[in-house]
Amino acid sequence: VQLVESGGGLVQAGGSQRLSCVTSGRAVENNTMAWFRQAPGKGREFLAGMRRSSSFYAESVRDRFAISRDSARNTVFLQMNDLKPEDTAVYFCALKKGVDWFVYRDAPAYDYWGQGTQVTVSS
Repeated sequence: VQLVESGGGLVQAGGSQRLSCVTSGRAVENNTMAWFRQAPGKGREFLAGMRRSSSFYAESVRDRFAISRDSARNTVFLQMNDLKPEDTAVYFCALKKGVDWFVYRDAPAYDYWGQGTQVTVSS
């Protein structure tokens, strides 16, 4: 199983960015997919997750971020709007095998991870 993120970079505060996570080895629609981020000196923070057709978000990003998927391309996206300097972090895509009744928000629950993509928001 391989997850490859892309779409990170430098963006001004208030701007938007869309991250992509191309997955191989397992179908995104049959597993739980999630996005996390990690800022310097901090732990890995859950942002959004998707199981079947349901999406779940951290309160801190609920109104600004949106997770989606393209099953034909086996790709998961994270649309980020109204970005703030505190959103600066490395963003990771994660896969948990199978579909549970809910989306886990703890990083150790996930089986596979991408390498991460840096997002930097300038003020």
